[in-house]
Amino acid sequence: MHENNNRYVILTGGPGAGKTTLIAALKQRGYATAPEAGRAIIQNYQAIEGPALPWRDRGLFAELMLSWELRSYGAAAEQEGTVFFDRGVPDVLGYLDLVGLPVPEHAKRAAELYRYHRTVFILPPWPEIFAQDAQRKQTLEEAGQTCDALAKAYAQAGYALTEVPRGTVAQRTDFILANLGA
Repeated sequence: MHENNNRYVILTGGPGAGKTTLIAALKQRGYATAPEAGRAIIQNYQAIEGPALPWRDRGLFAELMLSWELRSYGAAAEQEGTVFFDRGVPDVLGYLDLVGLPVPEHAKRAAELYRYHRTVFILPPWPEIFAQDAQRKQTLEEAGQTCDALAKAYAQAGYALTEVPRGTVAQRTDFILANLGA
């Protein structure tokens, strides 16, 4: 494995746990951010009625997520200071495991080569803020299963998971920054 890039910090977890809201709050505080791949891919492929949707072609969807994460990783090099990622390369491995697809060797290599800060912040399901929409079709139970699969993927990739407690957006943002010593 390559050395971790301590400037690149991941927020992960199941859908509807508040990751994107926290990424936006970190951006408001002046930090560089990288958006979530899955939601953007779903929005784009719904708009063009394309095949790379998790309910049409899970393997193709995973490949596009991997491509997006690799691009986001490369683009982060142009940013100063800490960059917060709304998911990362190991999320793709967790997704593939969750949906019962084999993890291809090139995806495993990507997780080995593209390293992030050793501490990964995980947001578990939060029923009070969870909501389905046109891109988020999972149930709350599926969100929990997703969170578990992602936790397993990150642990297997050698990251230390830190659970972000429930609270206001400001409290959660402060928790993340305090745990990084920022």
